[in-house]
Amino acid sequence: MSAQPTYVAIISDGPILRHGLSHVLDSAPDLEKVSSVGHSDPQRSEAGGADVVLLHTQASVRDTCKLVTKFHERGHKVVVLTPSAAETDLLLFIEAGARGCLSQHIGEAELLTAIRAVASGRSYFSTVFDGGNPHRRNLRITDRERQILELVASGATDREIASKLNISEHTVHSHLDRLGSKTGFRRRADLTRLALQQGAVGELAEEG
Repeated sequence: MSAQPTYVAIISDGPILRHGLSHVLDSAPDLEKVSSVGHSDPQRSEAGGADVVLLHTQASVRDTCKLVTKFHERGHKVVVLTPSAAETDLLLFIEAGARGCLSQHIGEAELLTAIRAVASGRSYFSTVFDGGNPHRRNLRITDRERQILELVASGATDREIASKLNISEHTVHSHLDRLGSKTGFRRRADLTRLALQQGAVGELAEEG
């Protein structure tokens, strides 16, 4: 018996891009396109029974975040394709509910990898967003702290992190406090930025 395919909706106002993305999906037997529509009319931008929404937009970051939140709240896992390489934009997309964010210039293989990673419950963000921060090489982070950073970046709560790693919430809080003392980062968005700088997010997509 074959495995259930991952259903993907393409939301983009670029007809040529929609055609190209559809072609890539059609080449993958484990992925199935359920819709391909524009997003200029909010009432028509529906994703049906899609597991993953592939959202491409030239709109402002604010308007894109509204779309991300809309689909996230309806139970879809959102992957944003964006012309921006700004880390600040990425963090806003994550806070809005995106589970993946890709440069619109990526290749077919990375696109498929990202969709599959997000569909399986992980996160995927193009390395173009890592910011090139020098702290990526110099900051000393333990293996456990890196695991926690990965899970924070994937959107997991402290309770979910504790369950995933088979540790107590108190232990999770202790690790987060130590990370905060080392880096000055205590907000979720800042810890996600740290995960990007450390390369932890990319590793999420390679696991499994």
